[in-house]
Amino acid sequence: MASAPLRLNEELVRKAAIVGSAMSRTPPKQIEHWAKIGKILEENPDLTYSFVERILIAKAEMDSGEVVDYDFMDDQQ
Repeated sequence: MASAPLRLNEELVRKAAIVGSAMSRTPPKQIEHWAKIGKILEENPDLTYSFVERILIAKAEMDSGEVVDYDFMDDQQ
């Protein structure tokens, strides 16, 4: 992924450092995370933050192979 230098508000960077520290992210990664969430929510205004968060976690689990096929037939017995 390409990167580009940006001028960011000092307060935003300071808050990203604080929140990022709690979430084990660097300030740039925290700002990327906020931007990603914001973009998803702008494109899907009826979704809640918690729903988007669960979708992103589920996608990360899928991408890392942490999924199990669900057998619908087991429920019918």
